[in-house]
Amino acid sequence: MSPAPIVDLVIEARWLIPVEPHARVLDHHAVVVDAGRIVALLPITEARQKFAPRERVELAGHALIPGLVNAHTHNPMTLMRGLADDVPFMTWLKDHVWPAEAKVMGPEFVRDGVELAIAEMIRGGTTCCNENYFYPDVQAATYRKFGFRALIGLPVIEFPTPWASSRDEYFDKALAVHDDLRGDALVGTSFAPHAPYTVSNESFERIQMLSGQLDLPVHLHLHETADEIRDSLKEFGMRPFARIKQLGLVNERLIAVHMTQLTEGEIADCATHGVSIVHNVESNMKLLSGFCPAEAIRRAGVNLAMGTDGCASNNDLDLFGEMRSAALVGKLVAGDAAAMDAASVLRAATIGSARALGWSDRIGSIEVGKQADLVAVDLDTIESQPVYNVISQLIYAASRHQVSDVWIGGERKLRERRLIDIDTVEILAKARRWQARIAST
Repeated sequence: MSPAPIVDLVIEARWLIPVEPHARVLDHHAVVVDAGRIVALLPITEARQKFAPRERVELAGHALIPGLVNAHTHNPMTLMRGLADDVPFMTWLKDHVWPAEAKVMGPEFVRDGVELAIAEMIRGGTTCCNENYFYPDVQAATYRKFGFRALIGLPVIEFPTPWASSRDEYFDKALAVHDDLRGDALVGTSFAPHAPYTVSNESFERIQMLSGQLDLPVHLHLHETADEIRDSLKEFGMRPFARIKQLGLVNERLIAVHMTQLTEGEIADCATHGVSIVHNVESNMKLLSGFCPAEAIRRAGVNLAMGTDGCASNNDLDLFGEMRSAALVGKLVAGDAAAMDAASVLRAATIGSARALGWSDRIGSIEVGKQADLVAVDLDTIESQPVYNVISQLIYAASRHQVSDVWIGGERKLRERRLIDIDTVEILAKARRWQARIAST
């Protein structure tokens, strides 16, 4: 008999939830990882016979799930957590966020905010994010440093910021960052025009052309509030969705964020053209933006993804909290207790979000050949027992504080709730320094 092949890692779990196939639960199964990729899924007893791992992790009371994918966030804004609470959206944006950014935005602010966000996301079971902020070069360098997977938005907006002073400079810098990141294993790029009310037709047309040429997603706030719809009708004579459709941006590369104001026809258009919609339920509620009809979107066959938005509007990067809110609010909006069921919500936060980013071939589910982005959730706790349906338990009872272990590309990032190779003392010290500086401006 030939010896068992040596592999890097075998993770044994009480429950394995691969997400693909949908709603499947595998009892007492193992994931075999080598060179950062998943090479086998099989019962624990068989894994012990067939493989000789350099490391074996036994998770007797845990669920092992794919790493969560935050499909919309502004991670440098972790440093603005709680800066402006309990105010309407435009007051929040124009009177608080933009003035604060004008005073402190720069490479150090972006780097330190992303570092704080990475630590928070890993502790909460998120292994990949879709980023939307300025200084994408600094963001990319920070995500690379910590081995965190990210799609970096290349910002486009019609007014000067510390990142760029003109339309041409936004595009020139965007293309330079894209070229630098071409072929990177962890970090990719998308175009990130801010919103229809801050981006001109000329810029959208340029983005449409470049997105097609470079095969890059377009990450756009869209139909976020009723005011956005009203103002667009007044200025352009059409709803924002109709405007960007006319400009050629409604296609499989569009990542449409918020989408609280939708007609049945617009939902059907999203399904027909392969648009992904990112649900940000807690941010939408907090800023009174409206309710995304998530169940109607899902039933129409539109790819539904999940995001937290930034910490300035949501106050955390907690996808476990977001999933629970999405499930509960989704039932109210649909008027159906069966709407936004647990398995579908988990799907949105994993493979749905990965598909929105264009990365469903590498992450978002536990399948042979995919990157080993994996999260262990300890369900052997007072708060989570007994377990009748493990997927329901993850959505309705578990919290991010039960995430015990995290791997990205097979690399351990969290071990028994302890971050690996992240100096939390220094990260917290930087956060306090920024709090003092922002509060004094």
